[in-house]
Amino acid sequence: MTLARRLVLGSLIVVTTLVFAVVLIAGGRLRDRLVAEKFDELGRAARVVALGWTREVNADSLAAAAGTALGYGVTLIDTSGTVVGDSEFGAEARGRLDMQSARAEVIAARATGLGMARGRGSPSGVEELYVAVRHPVGVVRISIATSPLESVVRGAQRDVLMSGLVALIGVLVLSTIFARSISQPVVELRDVARAIASGDLSRRPALSAPGEVGDLATAVHRMTEQLATRLEALESDDQLMTAVLESLEEGVLAIDERGMVVRINQRARMLLNASAPLPFPRELLPRDPALRAAVEYAMSGRTTPPEEIALHDRTVAVASRPLSQTGAVVTVLDLTVLRKLETIRRDFVANVSHELKTPLTAVSGFAETLLDENIPSDQRRRFVETIRDNAWRMQRIVDDLLDLSRIESGGWRPNVGNVDVAASVRDVFAAVRATADAKGLSLVADVPPGAAIVQADPTAFRQVVSNLVENAVRYTHDGAVTLRTRLGDTGVWVDVRDTGVGIAPEHVPRIFERFYRVDSGRSREQGGTGLGLAIVRHLVDAHGGRVEAASVLGRGTTISVLFPATPSA
Repeated sequence: MTLARRLVLGSLIVVTTLVFAVVLIAGGRLRDRLVAEKFDELGRAARVVALGWTREVNADSLAAAAGTALGYGVTLIDTSGTVVGDSEFGAEARGRLDMQSARAEVIAARATGLGMARGRGSPSGVEELYVAVRHPVGVVRISIATSPLESVVRGAQRDVLMSGLVALIGVLVLSTIFARSISQPVVELRDVARAIASGDLSRRPALSAPGEVGDLATAVHRMTEQLATRLEALESDDQLMTAVLESLEEGVLAIDERGMVVRINQRARMLLNASAPLPFPRELLPRDPALRAAVEYAMSGRTTPPEEIALHDRTVAVASRPLSQTGAVVTVLDLTVLRKLETIRRDFVANVSHELKTPLTAVSGFAETLLDENIPSDQRRRFVETIRDNAWRMQRIVDDLLDLSRIESGGWRPNVGNVDVAASVRDVFAAVRATADAKGLSLVADVPPGAAIVQADPTAFRQVVSNLVENAVRYTHDGAVTLRTRLGDTGVWVDVRDTGVGIAPEHVPRIFERFYRVDSGRSREQGGTGLGLAIVRHLVDAHGGRVEAASVLGRGTTISVLFPATPSA
């Protein structure tokens, strides 16, 4: 039941109860008051009749005359208790009356001078009021029926009921208006409170309600404003915290006192392979003993230092610490790249040492041999040439390493311009012509007009083409080395194809690594440093292009590089 209906119904019940209470109480009091007044009036009338009653007066005539004049029943009773006069009954009828001397009002009048009683008359059976007054010759009794009094009481009760009905209608109207004025703001406050509880902080209560309801509406309005401000601040803090956590390269996850993961950043999801929506139980984390131990230690209030573990083909460092309250925070740091770089560094140092050790050993050995003065001049010349060749080899390795280091460190930026491919190719072919002719190789350039100009650094472009052509000539024993350009969607492709030994499929993805050789012994015999293709890749990357390799074992290799039309810085 709504508040308005309860208010109206309550008002109706109260007013109805009051009306019936007034009818009952006022009716009873009015009846008592009328009876008391009528007793007094009857007593005075009895005294008046008593003044005219003497032994010489005919009692029956006196009673009849007094009854007619007063409108009451008048009964005269002598000292013996016999009714000697009555205004309602004649001489014959009086004989049938009961003994009146035994009635209560008569007994009280004889004893005290005045007697009053209420009862039913005989033989009429109608309820009457009786007042008896003592007289020297007997008792004068005046009586009146109570029906006129009851009529007055009932009339008064009807008037009260009619007034109550009018009041009830008025109360109904007024209570309805009042209930609506109270219930409508309360209902609105209820709806606003429900909206706020569901998260809709845009709802505001009306501030025009009267009295305490208006004060409540004002308080709710202020509370909503403060709540919206605080929620905005909390959301801002949460967004900032989320942004900070998501920007970390370190994985972070928080566990509450129930063992549920309540916060985790994307880095931690990736490292731990955790895709369950928050919150989720910690049992869904990887079942690595070190990780589980770190979580258990932190949940028990102990901090664990970083411990390196292998997890999903990655090397990570896991650390944990307890929160100020019950719970724990776990951090996961990806060390895979660092460990890979350390491996690359170790491999690089080993490769450089190995590459330099062979020519240094040759230089050292032949130099010591030249100290012998008995060496023939032709052998001495051959030893000196060997020392020179190995020195040149070391020089090329050092130069390539310096170039590679300069490119990788960012100390070199391409100075892009229009490069004439045909002119650069002619210069490169001229440099390797002697070696190609010695092997019987054909050098073929296919540069169509639409792909004759590339956007590149001239020096870098020539170094790229030179490295590719030299590699092709170095590993090709017969056939031809072909350089062809073609126009692509985003730039110009330069393809260098040979008919050499080719490369096995498992080696193709790694040929652009530093010092990587498919056949180390043969590569050193051919004079390669193992850095040429690595330099090519870095130079092309610096232009925003890309490098591709395709090879068939025993049939040759094709290296393709793309120089974009708009190189990136």
